[in-house]
Amino acid sequence: MLFSWIFISCFLQIPIFECCYTSIECLVRMDYRLNGKGNVVISGFFPAYVIYPYNKSIDWRMTIFNSEFVVEFKLKVYQCILAMMFAIEEINSNPYLLPNTTLGFVVQNVPEGQRNTLANVFPILSGIDYAFPNYRCARESMSAAVITGPSWAISEYIGTLLNLYKLPQFTVGSFDTTLSEQREFSSLYQVAPKDTSLILGIVSLMLHFHWIWVGLFIIDDHKGAQTLSDLTHKMENNGICIAFVEMIQVNRGAYLTTSWKKYVQIVESSTNVIIIYGDSESTLSLVIYIKQMFLTWKVWVLNSNWDNSGFNDNFLLDSMHGALIFSHYHGEIINFTDFIVAANPFKYPKDILLHVWWNLYFNCSFLRNDCKIVDNCKPNASLEFLPGKIFDMAMSEESYNVYSAVYAVAHSLHEMMLNRVQFHALEKGREKAFSPWQLHPFLKNIQTFNHTGYQDVLSWKRKSHEEYDILNFLNFPKGLKLNVKVGTFSPSAPEGKKLSLSSHMIQWATGLTEIPQSVCSVSCEPGFRKTHREGMVSCCFDCTPCPENEISNDTDMDQCVMCPETHYPNTEKNYCLQKSVTFLAYDDPLGKTISLISLGFTSLTVLVLWVFLKHKDTPIVKANNRSLSYTLLITLTLCFLCPLLFIGRPHTVNCILQQNMFGLLFTVALATVLAKTLTVLIAFKITTPGKMRRWLISKAPNFIIPICALLQVVLSGIWLATCPPFIDKDAYSEHGHIIIICNKGSALVFYCILGYLGTLAMGSYLMAFLSRNLPDAFNEAKFLAFSMLVFCSVWISFLPVYHSTKGKVMVAMEALSILASGASLLGIIFAPKCYIILLRPERNSLHHIRDKT
Repeated sequence: MLFSWIFISCFLQIPIFECCYTSIECLVRMDYRLNGKGNVVISGFFPAYVIYPYNKSIDWRMTIFNSEFVVEFKLKVYQCILAMMFAIEEINSNPYLLPNTTLGFVVQNVPEGQRNTLANVFPILSGIDYAFPNYRCARESMSAAVITGPSWAISEYIGTLLNLYKLPQFTVGSFDTTLSEQREFSSLYQVAPKDTSLILGIVSLMLHFHWIWVGLFIIDDHKGAQTLSDLTHKMENNGICIAFVEMIQVNRGAYLTTSWKKYVQIVESSTNVIIIYGDSESTLSLVIYIKQMFLTWKVWVLNSNWDNSGFNDNFLLDSMHGALIFSHYHGEIINFTDFIVAANPFKYPKDILLHVWWNLYFNCSFLRNDCKIVDNCKPNASLEFLPGKIFDMAMSEESYNVYSAVYAVAHSLHEMMLNRVQFHALEKGREKAFSPWQLHPFLKNIQTFNHTGYQDVLSWKRKSHEEYDILNFLNFPKGLKLNVKVGTFSPSAPEGKKLSLSSHMIQWATGLTEIPQSVCSVSCEPGFRKTHREGMVSCCFDCTPCPENEISNDTDMDQCVMCPETHYPNTEKNYCLQKSVTFLAYDDPLGKTISLISLGFTSLTVLVLWVFLKHKDTPIVKANNRSLSYTLLITLTLCFLCPLLFIGRPHTVNCILQQNMFGLLFTVALATVLAKTLTVLIAFKITTPGKMRRWLISKAPNFIIPICALLQVVLSGIWLATCPPFIDKDAYSEHGHIIIICNKGSALVFYCILGYLGTLAMGSYLMAFLSRNLPDAFNEAKFLAFSMLVFCSVWISFLPVYHSTKGKVMVAMEALSILASGASLLGIIFAPKCYIILLRPERNSLHHIRDKT
């Protein structure tokens, strides 16, 4: 095979330096070719623009040393050129890859503006020394492929023209889905892996540090719009809220026109974490602005690194210190670092950039007219001695992509040449003309390609889910800048292990000693629930204490949880405690009081009964039907014992006896009072003499008491048959207690019984009221009327008090009402008689009665 030259054209934004002392643009040509296998062909045009110092009287050299005029350094892009040179030297020295063929390259600077960018493409199509559209003037230096980047916009500008000529184009910037999907870029190949898992990685990082209130700066183009949509959707699904969204203009310098507005947005926002998405070129002006404003308390999360060489950061404070950067994982290229160390103006004398840097940073003597160093150089000077802010020795992602692109072209050329040999493509002893479009079938079919001597295998068809290294940017004084790997994100890892971080290695923003917080509202502690603010996103809320009997046992709960009926919340309302079971027990103070009163009145009633039995033959005992008095006293004795059924742990028998015994006993007591009233009324109103009068007085009570008791028994039977009383639990009357009580079952029947007793009481009262003016020697009509009046007052007062209380107090109120009503009957009816019997016996005689009458 004949010896031939194959060019790879590279369009990059390369350094611009001061090489001339006049205001005229200085055009410097780098052009050297060394014949023979293994040499590199470099042919490039580097337009260098004069940038005057602010004070024109200052000497040019002094101006450089004092850094008083602006020089645009892009040593990060120069590393891409070094990576291409390194790859080409490896390929040219490899006897098994492209034998008898030498690769060369042409580097073109990309000036500002789409028109100027496209104008610089024509020399690649027409020839290095020509720029005629649709003409090919230099067949011997035909370019095989073009490498562009890292800017998306520039790659798109150039791709629009290259696609017309089917010239293979490789972009080394981050992957752009639009470029791969549009048919107008059918000749474009993207070396970088897809960023389909980048959004998942960013969201995973936010969740790892509980950052749920973030700001977004996103490049304003089609890719930024799609990323914003996907990122917003993913964040909303994971409970992350966006504080603000600002779009970054793609064209250079446009961001600075609205810098004050953006600055206010950043400073006034309560978020401490801000995500910046875009390529390194589009975000550079934003990074410059952030550095100038000294926003040192924010944490920045970026998807691409920026060019540090443009900053003179010798300050103690750096706004970007502590930033977290997502970078595609790539393998290490062996000997690349050694290649950079060995690169110097003496090894590559035609590389003007090395001459300028040796003059700037190593104080070598310099000829301004030729842009060459002459002497006074340190023998061991190397790029590795430059500070991190000027030149980073670590291979960047873009440099790795350039290295991969060169190998892709080389392997495709190799396959194409082997195919020609196989199918006898030689005509008359000379090689058939080569056209770049012929590479496309081989570029699309190539799967993997290896470099001899390396263990790395570069996959041409990259997986859609790539691993990411998470870098922590550190900037120390005097320009010592480091990107420290602190973690990885692997979307193919098992759930929960995709993100791996060494948090202790992370250096946070200046002034922060612990992991920063970024929330719109402080988390609600257990015992509180979130109350969302009207018109705000879900991350902005207020904390409201849980309502009564509800708890929240976790932070940031939307709703409190009701404690079970058998539990109650503690004071902090973050835990449910077991309620203790209680009832109106005998050892309870209220239970003791009722028991003593009950037994006291019972004893007193028994004592009165004993007094009446002992003086049964006295006139005052016999005067008002002593059998009815005995019946009333025995009934009151049982009534005073009735409250004891309300004390102690309730059970079914207790619950049934409580209300039924109370109703039956008080029915008998009131019926007896009614009978006594009728006895008095009949005795004075009936004029029939003899036995008839005595029969009416003695027999009438015998019918009233059983009839009234029978009606009460019927009501109790209906009660027990329909809805009898049962054991119930009151879990709400007393805090922390479950009160066991007797539920009355049918409240209707219970109030019917009370109404029935009220009717008997009112009837007795009316009868006694009618007989109040009769002769009162031994007449008790006045006392009966007054006792019924007190009885009715007690139960009328009982009803509202009973319904206003709960739990044990309600039970106690019923028991006390029974005692009070019984005491009114005992005290008002029998106290005057006991007074006469015991203290005024002289009045307990027939002689006294006749005298009084």
